[in-house]
Amino acid sequence: MKNIYKIFVLGLFICFSACDELDENLSDPVAVSPESVDINSLYNMIQLNVEQLQSDVWWHPASMSRMVANTSSFAYLDASSASTFSGVWQDIYEGLWPDIDLLVEISQERGLPVYEGTAKILKAYTMFVLVDLFGDVPYTEATQGVDVISPNPDSGSEIYTAANALLDEAIGLLAAADGAATPTYDNFYGGDVDSWIALANTLKLKSAVTTRLVNADASKTTINSLIAGGELIDTQAEDFQFSYGSTRENPNSRHPLYNGGYETSSGDYMSNYYMWLLRGEKLDGDGNPVVDPRIRYYFYRQIENASEQDVTVYSCHFSSYPDQDSKPDHYIDVDPRMPYCIAFVGDGYLGRDHLNSEGIPPDGELRTLYGLYPAGGLFDENSFTSQQNSGTSGAKGQGIWPIMLASYADFLRAEAALTLGTNDDARALLESGMQKSFDKVMGFSAYDATTFSGTVTIRGEEVSIEDAYVPTDDDVAEYIAYVLEQYDAASGTDAKLDVLMKEYYIALWGNGLEAYNMYRRTGKPSNMAPALEAGAGDFIRSYFYPSVNVDRNANMVQKSITDAVFWDNGVDLY
Repeated sequence: MKNIYKIFVLGLFICFSACDELDENLSDPVAVSPESVDINSLYNMIQLNVEQLQSDVWWHPASMSRMVANTSSFAYLDASSASTFSGVWQDIYEGLWPDIDLLVEISQERGLPVYEGTAKILKAYTMFVLVDLFGDVPYTEATQGVDVISPNPDSGSEIYTAANALLDEAIGLLAAADGAATPTYDNFYGGDVDSWIALANTLKLKSAVTTRLVNADASKTTINSLIAGGELIDTQAEDFQFSYGSTRENPNSRHPLYNGGYETSSGDYMSNYYMWLLRGEKLDGDGNPVVDPRIRYYFYRQIENASEQDVTVYSCHFSSYPDQDSKPDHYIDVDPRMPYCIAFVGDGYLGRDHLNSEGIPPDGELRTLYGLYPAGGLFDENSFTSQQNSGTSGAKGQGIWPIMLASYADFLRAEAALTLGTNDDARALLESGMQKSFDKVMGFSAYDATTFSGTVTIRGEEVSIEDAYVPTDDDVAEYIAYVLEQYDAASGTDAKLDVLMKEYYIALWGNGLEAYNMYRRTGKPSNMAPALEAGAGDFIRSYFYPSVNVDRNANMVQKSITDAVFWDNGVDLY
């Protein structure tokens, strides 16, 4: 025992006399120093984390804006919880922001302005996302590690200001980056600097429109300056989107929404209201539906008639079958034609109403699925068959997350022109926004050549899928002309805004967060579907802070779902 003690003491003596020298010459085999970081691998990880963020912020905001059906509760208070966005919180504060900050540091040291500028744009975008979801969140003191264990929140307004400053820094870096090295992997723009600059300016446009209710003069000045600059997203080539592949395994590169509905699971419930907007809400002078030509790209019907299924299929709540005479009075108060239980009588669009939390019946092979756009699913060619077939249908998941498209920019500019009087023509931008949306959506035909090269027999004659079901240029022109007539006939700014925002809402398919922002900002469409039950409570103006934040941060106190973000002036929502 004494010998062991002596050896221990001798070891301590040796360490005390030599450890300092060893520390200078040894490197931790686990730790990664900034000098040894592969910047392209880091950049790749950042973009993949931004993709994950899109997936994480799709369903809940989309369900609040009735793009998809919220089936988690009958009441708003229980439609989300403190665990709903824990993944988003951790992804940003533990992954994205530290990685972006490190990449910026390395980029500055190595003289890589394109890496630095584009990373700052992505950080600014995520800053907007956090504020839009939660309001006040940590920023200035965030990601400081043990130096600041409990960061204080900054106001949403301050974070928006900081995000816009980051965008200005990024634009300056990129504008002066002629000939500079670009990332080896860039899913968004393939290293095209001009497109990144257009994105930064368009995010500034979005910020200005979003905050127009609380800072009208500054918003108008900013927007007019951006219009004059001319460097905004205005072509498909500049669309900010994450693009997926069609590989099923090693790795699975397909769109998450495709994975959820075209394998063996049932997928999300589509919103009866949203499908109705495209299928039957608009009527011509004879009372016939004006069907949106995008509907076959947005949705795939697994059945031909949703009105005539077995009683065990339905969860209508107020009746056993989707009998429209059983429609509750609060639906009629919003719009007498509001669909109940199914989207359209006599057609195959089977979804759910808003905040219908009834049990799940055996309807997995019957409910309407995400279509070709944007999830890479199947174009609706009237085959009416179950698509739970191990991911072999349609474009096989080769879709996109649309984050900021040229059509969106046009609609935002139109909103600003109509409400702020900016130097734009709202009607012309409404028209161009619709046309760009149609071009984008119908361009997805190229993602599934097999389907579109097929034929179908109609009344004994064999015709191509394209001739039978793909909208023609005339179909698109007639739809646009109809909407413009509605816009022209609308009396006053509010009525015109209703027409404009409804078309923006439809063009936003695949971007639930922007639809949620638009609804809170404008309260449009004015005939938004009500909750299934009349007493659903107060609308979610912002989401609960994630429990991973409140439980671990002494300076954060849980908030209420009725707490509005700083740019929300409290327009009535239901």
